[in-house]
Amino acid sequence: MRRWLTLAAAALLLSTAALAQSVGEKTGVNSALGISPTTADFFKEVAMSDMTEIAAAKIGQERGNAEEKAFSTQMIADHTKTSAELKAMVPAEAKAAIPTALDNSSQSKIDKLKNAKPDDFSSEFDSMQVSAHKDAVSLFERYAKAGEDAKLKDWAGKTLPALQHHLEMAQSLGKKK
Repeated sequence: MRRWLTLAAAALLLSTAALAQSVGEKTGVNSALGISPTTADFFKEVAMSDMTEIAAAKIGQERGNAEEKAFSTQMIADHTKTSAELKAMVPAEAKAAIPTALDNSSQSKIDKLKNAKPDDFSSEFDSMQVSAHKDAVSLFERYAKAGEDAKLKDWAGKTLPALQHHLEMAQSLGKKK
């Protein structure tokens, strides 16, 4: 019986993988399984990631230490650039689906950062940056490897080294003495 249930669950997951891509991308299941996002999901995830990074970096410029302020300045410049590049690649018929405001999850991360006590700000900011950039690297790696749109795959591959560098920078925040 257990084996049958396992097989049935596996078949269900495989049969719904294409339909559940948006949910899978949103929940992190696709990332864990190494599944490439759909082009629509990629557009949405990149747009949301850039908006969140820019919002967090603006707070970092106000409240961060010197290292976090410098990092934040670079994040605003780089993520503003990737946002503009992405918007230029979105087909006209898909532009309406691109988010223009933070979703609840992203807004709650920004609110947590805004409301962090001064003594806790660096820890919150630094860990948020590491997490966000790990997610971005995963997203871009997966799309560059197996995305649906050749032009977007190429862009993801060309943008990936900058995101990997951002991750390295984020991981070093607070480590210099």
